[in-house]
Amino acid sequence: MKIIIINGPNLNLLGKREPEVYGSETFDSYFEKLQIQFPNITLEYFQSNIEGEIISKIQEAGFTYDGIVLNAGAYTHTSIGIGDAVKAITTPVIEVHISNTFSRESFRHQSYISANAKGVIIGFGLQSYELALRAFE
Repeated sequence: MKIIIINGPNLNLLGKREPEVYGSETFDSYFEKLQIQFPNITLEYFQSNIEGEIISKIQEAGFTYDGIVLNAGAYTHTSIGIGDAVKAITTPVIEVHISNTFSRESFRHQSYISANAKGVIIGFGLQSYELALRAFE
């Protein structure tokens, strides 16, 4: 099984950015743990702060991978383009968020991805990614 985790803007700052919301572990460190925890899955990781690069990566993986775990960050709430990319592909997408977006600002309550995602996992910290991977097993 081949799955890619795609992270959006500012998620490269995990471990530094708002640790009270996002925790103190870097994503690179967490990703290494996921690779050990899921040895039967070929895991890849991509992060970009640029909307078009995220769309291109979704399109690239969207017909050949077994799954996409997508945390589009703030683009979740603003990018019709990312939502359209998820709708256009055949690979199932699980939308994840580290924080509970519904306990934050009201603009974070809207997602342009959810309607076309296989599922949504919100608010379990970095464990949200693990839960998404388990959904593909």
